Amino acid sequence: MEGRGACNQHFIPSPLKIIRAQKQYMTDNIGVQYLDCVSNVAHVGHCHPQVVLAGKNQMATLVTAQGFVNDLLSKYVKELTSHLPDSLNVVYLVNSGSEANDLALRLARTYTNSKDVVVFDEAYHGNLGNLIDISPKMFKRMPQGKKDFVHIIPCPDTYRGLFRENTSGPAEKYVMEAERILNQATQNNRKISCLITECVVVNCGVIVPPRNYFALLYNLIREMGGVCIADEVQTALGRTGECFWAFEHYGVVPDIVTTGKPLGNGHPMAAVITTREISDALGEYYSTFGGNPVACAIGMAVLDVIENEKLVQSAKAVGKTLLENLQLLKAKHACVGDVRGLGLCLALDIVEDKATRKPARELAQTIVYRVKEEHHILLQVQGPGQNIITITPPMCFTQLNARSLTTALDQVLSTCSLRDRSATMCHTLGLEAGRRVLSLEELEQLDDEVPGPEPKRPRTSYDDID
Repeated sequence: MEGRGACNQHFIPSPLKIIRAQKQYMTDNIGVQYLDCVSNVAHVGHCHPQVVLAGKNQMATLVTAQGFVNDLLSKYVKELTSHLPDSLNVVYLVNSGSEANDLALRLARTYTNSKDVVVFDEAYHGNLGNLIDISPKMFKRMPQGKKDFVHIIPCPDTYRGLFRENTSGPAEKYVMEAERILNQATQNNRKISCLITECVVVNCGVIVPPRNYFALLYNLIREMGGVCIADEVQTALGRTGECFWAFEHYGVVPDIVTTGKPLGNGHPMAAVITTREISDALGEYYSTFGGNPVACAIGMAVLDVIENEKLVQSAKAVGKTLLENLQLLKAKHACVGDVRGLGLCLALDIVEDKATRKPARELAQTIVYRVKEEHHILLQVQGPGQNIITITPPMCFTQLNARSLTTALDQVLSTCSLRDRSATMCHTLGLEAGRRVLSLEELEQLDDEVPGPEPKRPRTSYDDID
């Protein structure tokens, strides 16, 4: 019998069997501990004791209260909206990022009385049917192709896109191209309902648009009668550093915001936040599990941890150091074409040569495997060319972790080349000789921490978890 997971498996040729995780570390079934630079879902750290305790206590008290008054719901909604502009004051709690984006489309279409959606090329917004229809990353590979109500505009990629870093006014040029495409649509009697985008475009390879881009694009969409949806499923709650939401870096206020992955630190919960005017157009909305007491208790704990442990400020500081060190790797290694990102949402663009910027897919895979095998650090590859190494660790990622990562990457990049990548890949897929599977009893006796100096700021103890 085969079980199909909810997401793609990492390291498919030699998959890891993870049995335990704490903070920014994951342990496999033979006792090897890995530094996790992948799990943006474990936003405040794997199995954070405050989050675990909140969920455990609430599950033992009240799990569901649909149709009844419960203080946890109002308390959580108030706390979540305190981090948003005043106009975004109506919250729908749901169970996943896909469900959130699906509801956002429904809100936009009901409010504007139109169906057409504007998206970035190669964008991905979820795995429900409505979202597959508006995700070029998905529908381009499917028989049905693009629907007439979907309008694709160029992703504002200044490294590999239409208008690059040496172009004068790239933001203006990208918006002019979007305007040209949308004017063609309106000439064909199409009416724009909404724009839905990530503000830091993680699914396209951590693209960071020019700072004035969204102000110009949002104005264009609103002039055409549409509303603007910010997909913050991967970037919310301080991941990009300094700001709580990625859209804040661009000085814009969306009409609808969606978020999901970070809210529950692994517990399934998501949210749609919008204005009263847009909400009133929809009318009543019901969700059996959205906003249940357990989810609200966990969500409150996550927000408390972010504030108490100053994780937004940490993401800014650690991310700045990490980005600077990655820039040094770019200057040193010929295969690192670009380094980009904000906070703890970063990427290395691996290329065959810096002149052509041709994606080096196999080399990127080799680097990721060697970093895993030789340094016990987990990374992943994304982007249209599958050559973008992304770094999205739990927010408790430290300066020491950042140094460990850049040292490991430097060592692997120094020995990798396009000429020997095939031999390297074959080598890294082999299992280390003499490693036996440990029993659960032996695993319990393993150290939970990677040896190193004491952290610079006090952290909540994980010993309190039963």
